[in-house]
Order: sequence, then structure tokens, then C-alpha cells
Amino acid sequence: MNIRCIAIDDEPLAVKKIAGYIQKVPFLELVAECRSASEAMSIMDTTDIQLLFIDINMPDISGMEFVKSLTNKPYVVFTTAYSEYAVEGFQVEATDYLLKPITFSNFLKAANKVKNLIELTANNQKETVKTTANHLFVKSEYKLVRIELDDIKYIESQHEYIKIHLVNSTPVMTQLSLKSIEEQLPSDRFMRVHRSYIVNLAKISVIERNRIVFDGKTYIPVSDQYKEKFQEYIDGNFS
Repeated sequence: MNIRCIAIDDEPLAVKKIAGYIQKVPFLELVAECRSASEAMSIMDTTDIQLLFIDINMPDISGMEFVKSLTNKPYVVFTTAYSEYAVEGFQVEATDYLLKPITFSNFLKAANKVKNLIELTANNQKETVKTTANHLFVKSEYKLVRIELDDIKYIESQHEYIKIHLVNSTPVMTQLSLKSIEEQLPSDRFMRVHRSYIVNLAKISVIERNRIVFDGKTYIPVSDQYKEKFQEYIDGNFS
């Protein structure tokens, strides 16, 4: 397991310290170290980030305000020198709260807490979706719904849920992560093209400016993280 992380702090020494701690932990992967929330947002727009280590007191937008603004929230561990923010931190569903100066021991405890939560969620979600060669069953609104793989156009992440968009039918919502459903789908038929989207390759008919167009009105962006793999598919099937 690799948990993709961003370290965010406007203080150079503080962000370097957290980045160094991340690199010491085998199951953590440092994607970037950022000096502001806006810098982190530009990375999160194109890369699937699972965990933020973020300072609260920062210029322009605070760490707390930034986390509150996120639609698809990753796991969050706040880092700050001020203990009075602890209650507010847990109100925005932060996983943990580290008080500066942060020791590696306390950092590791927070990292393990996130790891255990991710593993627990993954195990629970395996019970939420069942797949066969041609269809899948998902739990939706207290019902078990059968969905034919050929009927799926694309799948969209919406915070703790995914929305499965279908041909000639209303979308189906289920409490799953995009990563969990991705692991259950055949990789030769479905591809992750963005941190928030998986597409049915057989349903692609129009590609415009690094965007997949469905029904002439829905534009699915292809992010830099997945562009090379998607281009290989295009070169092999649309040439």
C-alpha cells in the first residue's frame, strides 16, 4: 500500500520536516511539498491525493478554510503550534491533529491511524460491490442493484460516494471510493482518466482537447497523471 501525500506549510523548515517524515515511512508516498493551499489545490486537481498533512495558520487561506472548501476530501492531519484549533479540526472530520514541534513518533502514530482507516474502509467496500465478467452488483438506497458493464458510460467520484452513469437509465449512487470500484472492473474495458472519473473505453466516440465527450454535453478531463496511459490506448485503437 502506498498512500499519496502532500505536505502543506508556509514555513520552509516546517514543510521540509514533514516531507522528511513522510519519506521515512514505507507506506507513505510524498507527491509534493507546498507552501500554500492554492499550490496544493493545483496538484489535487490532477492527482489523486489520499492524505494531507496541513498547517492551519497560513496566509491567504488557512488550512482549516481550505479543508472545508474541498468537495472530495482526502484524509487530513492538521499540523499547528496552537492547541486551541483541535476541536475545530475534528469538526471538519480531520483524522488527527499534531501539535508542533512534531516528533517522528507522534507523526508515525498519525500515519498508522490513517493506514488502518484506509484498510478498514477497503475491506468494508469489498462487501458493497460484487462483480462478474459481465455485470456488477452494488448496494444503493438499501437495495442490491445489478448493473450490466456494457451499460456503464462513466463513473464519477462524489466525496464518499460514486455515481455510475448509465446508457438510457438514471445514474446509480453507491457508497464506494473510485479506487475500490476501479479494482473490481476489468482493466481492458475501463480506465481511470482523472482522480474523479473512470470511463468505459467502448463508449468513447469523441475526444476533444484532452477531454472525452459523452452525449455532446458531458466533458470528462484526462489529467496529466493518466494522460500517457490513455494516449497509448488512443494510439492503439483510434489510429
